[in-house]
Amino acid sequence: MKQRALWSAVLIAALAMSGCGSASGPKEKDNGSSSTKLVVWDWKSGDATAASYVQKAKADFAKKHPDTTVEFVAQPFDQYYTLLGAAIQSGKGPDVMLFNGGGQIRDRVDSLVALDEFVGEDRQRLAGWDAFSKDGKTYAAPVTLQGHPIYYNKALYTKAGLNPDNPPTTWADFLANCAAIAKVGAKCFAQGNKEGIAIQFFMSGLGSGILTPQEYDDWIAGKRNWQSPNVKRLFELWKEVNDAGLNTDGANSTAMFNDAFGMFEAGKAAHMIGLMSDIGHWKDFNEFLKPENVGVMIAPVVTTGATPSLPYDGGIGYGVAKWTKDPKLAADLVRSLTSTDALAAFYADAGAIASDTTIDVSKAGAAVSTIVADLKSGKPALHVALSSKTIDLMGRLSQQLLSGSVTVDNALKQLAASDKPA
Repeated sequence: MKQRALWSAVLIAALAMSGCGSASGPKEKDNGSSSTKLVVWDWKSGDATAASYVQKAKADFAKKHPDTTVEFVAQPFDQYYTLLGAAIQSGKGPDVMLFNGGGQIRDRVDSLVALDEFVGEDRQRLAGWDAFSKDGKTYAAPVTLQGHPIYYNKALYTKAGLNPDNPPTTWADFLANCAAIAKVGAKCFAQGNKEGIAIQFFMSGLGSGILTPQEYDDWIAGKRNWQSPNVKRLFELWKEVNDAGLNTDGANSTAMFNDAFGMFEAGKAAHMIGLMSDIGHWKDFNEFLKPENVGVMIAPVVTTGATPSLPYDGGIGYGVAKWTKDPKLAADLVRSLTSTDALAAFYADAGAIASDTTIDVSKAGAAVSTIVADLKSGKPALHVALSSKTIDLMGRLSQQLLSGSVTVDNALKQLAASDKPA
């Protein structure tokens, strides 16, 4: 108990040092006019590639609210949700907060302002709202779209005698390609599961080729059958791929960020289930492999009746804390953070697929053009539908499955129990 109390005190101290929001109310300027300060927490604003995005968002907001100052506090991502939890517990902290879509925000909506009345005009322009919604209400506005395309190295395909412009559409053909690629000294998948998150990429990247459309839609809607043959097949495949030596060596001891991505960029593996956001994505891969060598494919069909599609959702988005003094003002800042000029800068500098559907991506190369075209028929990513508790458990079990310390059946039983409503 003493250790827990000490740790809580450390967190609250870190919270205080990291900056709080408008709970302190307006401040008086030297000239006697009143000014308000809004504090934003995220893990992006400190990145060089996000500098122009932040600048344009602040400029847009300043036009509407010249007497309000905005302070961005970039937190380390590996501590972000712990620090945010301390802020929520104390009822003090930033006015505006960045979230991953899915369980990370849905588990915290009690501490957020529903934004529906403030963002109506942006509904058609932005995509990815569902990942930030719960029970019919929206709690953050999407900045990026996050998805899990299967990238492939066209140069390795050519070296292996394969057609680089005709990626496999069935699992049997995919395995045949992997066998040919092995003969030229490369692995099939670049894989890193040290953080326990690679199973999320695998589930969402390949899931539409395994589940039937009805099973897929039921999963997203919360009607999940963890004991169904096709769900079981997905987890069996996770283990089989590794056992067959199709992954780069030492998946459980290799970090996804950024060691696994680095192996794909170095040509040590032909495929990588990557991201659409501003890391592990088309722009990074273009830099190392050259744009003409970066291919994108959707999931090959594993089971009869599956209809492959691009898995994507809202990636990251900004929400408003309940404790902010002026929710409308904070929501206006969120609108500036999702303005077209700001998002166009984020796309151009960071390579993120922005939520703004009006941004022109035609000059970015074949990979991003394929991704954007596939958005029209895309469906939400499977793992985003899960709670953060189930996601954490799945990460631990994914490592145990690869090491052989748990069976698929036992893992599915644990996940089914975790996925039940509290």
